Amino acid sequence: MVDMRPCLHADIFCRVIDNYGDIGVCWRLARRLSADLGWNVRLWVDDLSSFARLASGINPLLACQALEAIEVRRWTDAFPPECTPGDMVIEAFACDPPAAFVAAMRAQPVPPVWINLEYLSAQAWVASFHGQPSWRSDGLRKTFFFPGFGADTGGLLREPGLLAARDVVQTDAASRAQTLRTLGLTHCATAVESADARLATLFCYPTVDFQALFNALVHSGPWTLAVAEGVAGHAQVLARECSQQAQAYASRPPNRPALIVERFAWLSQPDYDRLLWSADLNIVRGEDSFVRAQWAARPMLWHIYPQEAAEHLSKLDAWLTASACPLAAARAMQAFNRPTLSWSAALPEALSVPHWHLWQTQAVQWAAQLAELSDLADNLVAHYASVAKSR
Repeated sequence: MVDMRPCLHADIFCRVIDNYGDIGVCWRLARRLSADLGWNVRLWVDDLSSFARLASGINPLLACQALEAIEVRRWTDAFPPECTPGDMVIEAFACDPPAAFVAAMRAQPVPPVWINLEYLSAQAWVASFHGQPSWRSDGLRKTFFFPGFGADTGGLLREPGLLAARDVVQTDAASRAQTLRTLGLTHCATAVESADARLATLFCYPTVDFQALFNALVHSGPWTLAVAEGVAGHAQVLARECSQQAQAYASRPPNRPALIVERFAWLSQPDYDRLLWSADLNIVRGEDSFVRAQWAARPMLWHIYPQEAAEHLSKLDAWLTASACPLAAARAMQAFNRPTLSWSAALPEALSVPHWHLWQTQAVQWAAQLAELSDLADNLVAHYASVAKSR
């Protein structure tokens, strides 16, 4: 049977501020709308160099190109006059489309459904603002769409089959090791095959106290740490020093370092997901990696993006409450994001039995709870359909 439904078009605008978090969200959304929901998608990005780190098929020098059936445009002030706004226009994180594009929206016989896709938060006020319209003086309406962790929000991005694919990787140590070898991480593969070593991933901002982090891992080791390219350039030297100091203090010959570091280059989003699934602990930053770590159903430390007046700490505490994070794990995460707190004891406590087992159980239960919610892309399309029907 031929599908006679009209093909709908979406424009997504993205300004790269956090280097990878915002473009990570927009690229996943673009792929979700295009590949799974059948929309024609045009993605406008102001920093194609950062985008190219996530998607190797992107050429930063091209102003217009296609990748995975998605039209990718460099976003500049000189807006191409031949581009007609799509049926739905999504501005990510209040980035404000160019004035010429907004004027073209206004000139349409039926203006596009305009979405302001906001930042993710577990704070209580989000539900009351989600879905609220904002009428402009030019007659256009913009709707605030908040991703979130409850049924009264926009939900989270989750591709069809994502959790089933995760479960296949997490079936046993052999599956995890094979996944890691496919990603080129041989030391990490050996770690998950070992009976006494654990695997962690590290993707964080440079403000982390790496000395404290590595010491904490050493004293709860042995660990193997997969560190993202560009993070903690001295990681391998620091890990060796921390391991040697701990061994000297223990006064016994080492059978292996308490902490081994292995670097990983930038991965595609599906490969990064598989890395998170294969680890025992994921240390992540920003928004996109934060969501994907929750789908991994593994204990995680979130290095939240710092905001003025420490607003990010309120967001962190709200998420810790919403996710029912165990007390020891919550203390470790609070210390991780508060430079005035010491986590020389907080993280080792969270990684010790029985706190570690509680943390593992909570991560699985939280991911299952989130999976009961509708996906963000599905909710956006449902909103579009509701608005279009009412016109």
